[in-house]
Amino acid sequence: MVKRVRLLADRRHRRREGAFVVDGVQPVWRAVEAGAAVETLIVAPDLLAGSPAMRMVEEQEALGTRVARVSGELFLRLSDREGAPGLAAIVRGRVGGLSALPADGVLVALHRVANPGNLGTVIRTADAAGAAGVVLVGDTTDPFAPAAVKASMGSLFAVNVAHTPTLDAFFTWAADHAVTVVATSGYASVDHWATRYPRPVAVLLGSEGDGLPDEALARADRRVRIPMTGTAESLNLAVAASLMLYELNRP
Repeated sequence: MVKRVRLLADRRHRRREGAFVVDGVQPVWRAVEAGAAVETLIVAPDLLAGSPAMRMVEEQEALGTRVARVSGELFLRLSDREGAPGLAAIVRGRVGGLSALPADGVLVALHRVANPGNLGTVIRTADAAGAAGVVLVGDTTDPFAPAAVKASMGSLFAVNVAHTPTLDAFFTWAADHAVTVVATSGYASVDHWATRYPRPVAVLLGSEGDGLPDEALARADRRVRIPMTGTAESLNLAVAASLMLYELNRP
């Protein structure tokens, strides 16, 4: 089990195995409540003693879920969290394609997102804002990377996440499902709060370093900017996604 946890830190191994590690009481509990395919619960009883989570573990074990008990010392070596709470899980899962994504409501699409922490934060915000899903476009970071899973705080199990290899495939899917694509750009002439957003709608954001390519801006149905008055040249991707998602949900 220890070897498996360490191997799953590698993206190639996660992809090959179709499994990833979730660390922390709240994210693991959310995985269980969501009916995720929990392969193994990893628990350090001396760290988790007296916690309601220990009862949850025992209930899941009685239902047939495999439970691996380890010492607190070993758990602390396996965990990447400060003050490790004593609960982790190996969960099976893969990112699906666009066909599994609901084409309604509000979606957020990320082109070539590279930072797993940003991706996890966007997924968490999408969950909080009631978005229908997150679309990963092109060569992106892995939503099952430890930093992404950690930043999502369990929202990974509440939000539909899909991947498509190219912008062309994304725009074709959007057109086929009557999804309006709103691209963000610092050079757009319309502010994000000065436009109306139909449903279904997908807000498309570019990578942290390069933003959206010209092709994406040209094919989008609308282009908006998030105005900035200070000296910063750009916003953090997760912050920009948060502003757009809540603007789209504003009454």
